[in-house]
Parts: sequence; C-alpha cells; structure tokens
Amino acid sequence: MSGALDSFFSHYHRRRPVNATFTGVHMYDDALPDWSPAGLEAFDDEMHSLARDLSAAHPTPSAAETFRDDVPALDAELARSFLQTQLTENASTHGVRHNPSLWTGEAIFSVISLMIRNFAPLDERVENAAARLQAIPEFLRNAGVVIGGVEVPRPWIERALRDINGAAVLLTTGIEAWLASDVHSIGVAARLRIGAQRAREAFRMFAEWLGSCRAAPDAALACGPAMFDVLLARGHHCLRTRADLLAEARARFNDERAQLDTAAKSIAGSWDAAQESLAINSPSPDEFLSAFGRVWDECHSLVTSRDAVTWPDWPIQYVPIPKWTAGAAPYLYYLFYRSPAPLDPYSCYDYVVPNVPEENAREFLRTWNSSVIRLNHVVHHGGLGHHVQNWHAYHRARSRTGRIAAVDCANRIGMFFGGSMAEGWACYSTCLASELGLLSPLEQLAEQHSRLRFLARAIVDIELHQGTMSFNDAATFYREAVGLSEPAARAETVKNSMFPCTAIMYWLGLQGILDLREILRTRRGRSFSLKAFHDELLGFGSIPIPLVARIMSTG
Repeated sequence: MSGALDSFFSHYHRRRPVNATFTGVHMYDDALPDWSPAGLEAFDDEMHSLARDLSAAHPTPSAAETFRDDVPALDAELARSFLQTQLTENASTHGVRHNPSLWTGEAIFSVISLMIRNFAPLDERVENAAARLQAIPEFLRNAGVVIGGVEVPRPWIERALRDINGAAVLLTTGIEAWLASDVHSIGVAARLRIGAQRAREAFRMFAEWLGSCRAAPDAALACGPAMFDVLLARGHHCLRTRADLLAEARARFNDERAQLDTAAKSIAGSWDAAQESLAINSPSPDEFLSAFGRVWDECHSLVTSRDAVTWPDWPIQYVPIPKWTAGAAPYLYYLFYRSPAPLDPYSCYDYVVPNVPEENAREFLRTWNSSVIRLNHVVHHGGLGHHVQNWHAYHRARSRTGRIAAVDCANRIGMFFGGSMAEGWACYSTCLASELGLLSPLEQLAEQHSRLRFLARAIVDIELHQGTMSFNDAATFYREAVGLSEPAARAETVKNSMFPCTAIMYWLGLQGILDLREILRTRRGRSFSLKAFHDELLGFGSIPIPLVARIMSTG
C-alpha cells in the first residue's frame, strides 16, 4: 500500500464521517461532514491534490489486464475515478451546493447509523449520537448558506421535507424507545434528549426555509450530457456511448415486454391476472416472519447443492424493524437489508422487516407476498444476491476500494463505482435462481418483469439527464410501460433525477455479467465452470463490471 493510497483512504473516512460509521471506521462517530462554504472549498482542493498524488505514484496502465496482478494500481485508478466523479458532482447542480435533501439525509442517518447496529456499548453510541445531534443546527445553517438563493427543483424540496417528517418521529418517540432498550447512565440520556430537542428545532427551521426557496424549472432536474458522460466513463468505466447504450436498452425493453406478455398469457391469461395471482399468494400473519427464514433455507440448500457459487457461512436472521426506528422508516431512505459494515465483526446479521399491521393486514400481505419475499428479500438482498456478494467483497477481494465501495450510506452507496457490481450481481442472482429451478412459473414472470424494470431505469436515466425526456414523461413511462403505481413512478423518477447515471447500473451490471459469462463459456469450452466464474467475478469486490469484464476477458 503506497502513501498516496493511504492518504486517500484517510481522507475518505475523515471527510465523510457518516460513511465511515457505516463502513466500520469509528474514529469519527461523533462528527458530521464539514459542508460549510470554506469546508467544501477545502474538500475540493484536497480531492484535486489526492488525484495528482495518485497519478504520480500509480500512473494508469495501458492495458486493463495489468490490474489483475497490480492491485495498488487498480485501487489508485478506482480512487481517481471516485475523486473525479465527486468533483464533477460538487461542481454541478446535483451536489450538496444545490440539493437540500442530501443534507437532511446525511443529518438523519448520522444518528440512525449509531442506532441500528450494536458495534459498541449503548452508552458510547448514545454519547456519539448526542454529539451529532448537537452539531445538526450548525450543519443545517450551513445548508442555507451554501444553497443560498439558488432555485431548487420542487421534487428535491419535497424529498427533504419528507426526511424532516421522519426526523420529527425519530427524535421524539424513536429516541425514547432507543433509550428504553437498555441500561444507560442518566447523564448520557439527558445529553441525548437535549441534542434531540435542538435538532428537532433546527429541522423545523430548515423546513420553513425550504418553504421560501424558489422552485427551479423541471429542466434543472437533468444533469446534462457532459456530466452524464463523465459519470459513465469514469464512474462505471464503461467505454460505450450513451447513444449506443440507449439504443440497446430500448431494443431489449421491447423484446422483454413482448416476451413477458407472451409468457403471462400462457401461464395466467395476462400479466394483470399473473399479478393478482402473485398478490394473493402470501403467508398468513402468524407465519409472515418465519416465511423469510424458511425461503432463505430453501434458496441456500438449492444453490449449494448445485455448486453454483461459494456461499459462505455468514448467517442472517430476519427480525422486526427496531421499535426506535420503525416509526420514522416509512419517511426515509431506510433499507430492510443495509449492507453489513465491512470493517466491523459479525456473527449473525439482522435483516429487518416490518410487522404485519393489525389494520389492513390483508393489503399489507398482498404487497409483501410470497413472490416478493423470495425474489426481493431472499434472493436479491438477503441471500444469493447482496449478502453473498458482500461477503466475497469483504473477505476475498484484494482491492481495498472494492471492499468498501458498495457500503450503504446515508443517501446511496459509499463510492459511485461500486454500483454496477453490487446491483448487477443482485439482479443477476434472480436470473440465476430461475435458471437453477428455484422459482415457480409465476415467480419467473415476476423476475422477467424485474428485468423490464431495470431496462426502464436505464432508459429514463439516460433520457432524463440528456434532456430528451421530461420529469412527467419519465413518470408516465414508468406507469404505462412498466406498470408502476403513480406514487412509485414519481418516487423512482425523483431518485433518478437526484443521482445521474445511477439507475443505469442495474442493467449495466446485469447485462455485463451475462455477456461476460457467455464470452468465457465459449472461450473455455468444456473447462468452463459456473462456480469458478462466479467466484472469480465476486472476488474482485465491488468494482465496475465493465472494468472487471475487460480484466477477466483478457486473462
């Protein structure tokens, strides 16, 4: 490990203390990032300096195959790409200088990061949470100064206001439930309550300020083709053009749509009828929680019996969302499976799910039906998908960046470039589950519809940000072509607008894995092993699939 790389990782955790907590670096658990005007200027200067030092110490090699054996060179290249994408965002209208919801999310999850994992004694985590709460008023005042009189897109303001509603719940009943969960000193509890009260008032004042912000035109939701191309080339390490990717995504979308309609007609009469059949097939309220573990065991047993991938002994248990965050969760970017911190020890990891409500239980179970449990919460997230990929990244990857890039943080993963592997593999895992015979015919239809949704995300991502699709057009496309409800379509479009070149990573990663598998299957012939392919792929950690494909296809 070179001094330049050491400096990069030190900078990464010090400048992003909330990311550090989620990653398992606990030196900064009492701090918020310095996003003051002077802090952001120093932040940018430091990233420019680090990029120069990394280039001097580790020049970019001429061939991707070099990265197979020269791991410091790989980490330096990925660190540079991360810094470039961060600098590009900071200089744009899509970074913290313009988007208030990035501030509200960071503030709220600075506290939640200390509430949802028992990596330290409760009193220590409460003490650090109190310190962060005390810092929130100044943090949000800086938001007002930095964003100033800039016009802000209305959907981003609404997202920030929703966060603030969640904060109001978290910092009242949530804080009290957390304190009641264990023994703690009176002094620590008092400091937490005082900090929570001050933070609530700061959020209230910030909401008032947001109400005075001028709304930007919808065109401001697009980052523009220049920024998108930087994120595509440097973030995802994709050598293809936007036009090429869009043409393929459009063609594949039409093919997938036709195949889905044909298969649905054969199996259920129509896709609407198939959806109804999927919705009514759900566990009873009494069996709801145990159903997750049962399906997980089925998935684990089948995949390991087929020797499809190295599935580690890394237990996971499905448990109710903690009482102290359950009330706030519906308002927030609150994940049921939040990636384990790679630098914290674990014996068993908690995957949180909501309790079945006494009222509207039937409607709840239609949404959380057996297909959703199997495909989303077991295969994609808690089993073969994210959980297995995380273990390989944490325990087998030689790349230090690949180990931590896809950690779930306040608003998104820690490093942009980790997305195509993390989400690509998770999406691929449901395809693999279908190939291995884990899914029923109706579940295969649901999996095929997911592929349609991933392609739709790629299409909207490109078209929205290059200015060929409006916000309303994108939401309409999700409703009419994919079948999302109006609230889901709008929420998806808001997320697409906030994080350019991010929604494409699901399809970019999935298709990249499928294409690479076929290239290597053809090249290796009878010596090709599916398990060996999967283990080699996952062994790189959370680094861009297009880059991994170039390395593996030249090895």
